[in-house]
Amino acid sequence: MALNHRLELRQGQGLVITPQLQQAIKLLQLSNIELDAFIEGELERNPLLQRDDRESETEREGEPERPTENLGLDSVSDAAASRENDAQPDDVSPGERATGDGAEAEQAGGQIDWSRAGTGGSFESDEGYERALSRDLTLREHLCEQLSVARLSPSQTVVAGVLVDAVDEGGYLRVDLEEVAERLGCDIGFVEGVLAVLQGFEPVGVFARDVRECLALQLKDQNRYDPAIAILLDNLELLARRDLPSLRRLCGVDDEDLREMIAEIRALTPRPGAAFHSDPAQTLVPDVHIREGLGGMWHVDLNSDTLPRVLVDQRYHARVSKGARSDQEKTFVSDCFASANWLVKSLDQRAKTILKVASEIVRQQDGFLAYGVEHLRPLNLKTVADAIGMHESTVSRVTSNKYVSTPRGVFELKYFFTAAIQSSEGGEAHSAASVRHKIKGLVEAEKREADVHSDDAIVEILKVAGVDIARRTVAKYREALRIPSSVERRRLIKESC
Repeated sequence: MALNHRLELRQGQGLVITPQLQQAIKLLQLSNIELDAFIEGELERNPLLQRDDRESETEREGEPERPTENLGLDSVSDAAASRENDAQPDDVSPGERATGDGAEAEQAGGQIDWSRAGTGGSFESDEGYERALSRDLTLREHLCEQLSVARLSPSQTVVAGVLVDAVDEGGYLRVDLEEVAERLGCDIGFVEGVLAVLQGFEPVGVFARDVRECLALQLKDQNRYDPAIAILLDNLELLARRDLPSLRRLCGVDDEDLREMIAEIRALTPRPGAAFHSDPAQTLVPDVHIREGLGGMWHVDLNSDTLPRVLVDQRYHARVSKGARSDQEKTFVSDCFASANWLVKSLDQRAKTILKVASEIVRQQDGFLAYGVEHLRPLNLKTVADAIGMHESTVSRVTSNKYVSTPRGVFELKYFFTAAIQSSEGGEAHSAASVRHKIKGLVEAEKREADVHSDDAIVEILKVAGVDIARRTVAKYREALRIPSSVERRRLIKESC
């Protein structure tokens, strides 16, 4: 068989996702906190981007920002087109000019800015020093302080350091001892010996591998660990179900002793590390505000505090474009300019898309805003996507990690998408969230043993109310709400009486 060469022409269609389009898609699903971090990185990478920290014209005049029209979709202005960049690239702060030694800075008339001095040295303010001293210790720092005075051998200290790093915020050890022994090339008994020393650290109960061991360590420290309470700790699942007869039989104690043992366990701390300082939780800032206007209309506004304001520095671009000589420099300036323009357009499109999706959700769920969760309608991504002329994947990205502030609280946009449960009377379907709310209300109304409803009874009650639901669905919703079974609820009511 002979091999030969030939030239052929073929015509086909293909979808190519450019890096710019990938960036625009990525921006849609970022939360406002993630978006701020992304913008900071772009500002450092691209010299032609500049943050616009100036106040808007309405803010300077002391007037409130113009709200969108009722359920409006076109209230986001194009910041890049409506603002001129009048920044002076040549302006340098005195602190930046004074980069030489003190004599040169003094001769130049500049002032040295000591505000950026590090944590060391004698130039820190008393306020910063006091803040460093008064800062709450983390659990790891607390354990390391105790480890430094534990008088362990060098090999024990190495093992202890690995175990300290494996402790979570609650104080539990989240590593397998055999894995540690294999990694460090030592005997498992040696690792267990080091762990026994670490379990004597404060707070009592730290370095436990499960809840039972944590509680046992605390009871041993109080000299209250005996065979009966050890059996009780081995059967915590029975205690969670309030199966007191079984616990009495297993522990071999009477009612009074069992009540005392349970009281002792309730006084313990299941998360000993929770009392220590941890990383601060991020503040939840809504992306959209919904407020009621005149005539029962709902106004949808973007939260201007979460919208990044970046501009393309046109003047600086003109300067560096004239100064670029080599092809590499010209290509770099051109790429930075195109990237900056695309980012500004992508941010503007992201804001418009969020507003459009939020406005449609308000149209669909106005009953919830006016009357509460029982009037939450079934809603899916396709319904919103078809209404605003977008793809379902776009709506899914927009509603991820986005929050809306309403008169009834702050909710994630995903909250308004709920499954449909058919009506037993053939009417409008009910949302899963409203059905869960009904189940929770029925359980909260139980005051006596006779009032406790089984899952089958809840099914019948809901059917009378027009909700066609299966028993297994009621059980699933009840477990999701962390509501005990009817047997456990009767037992709790009986004990409280």
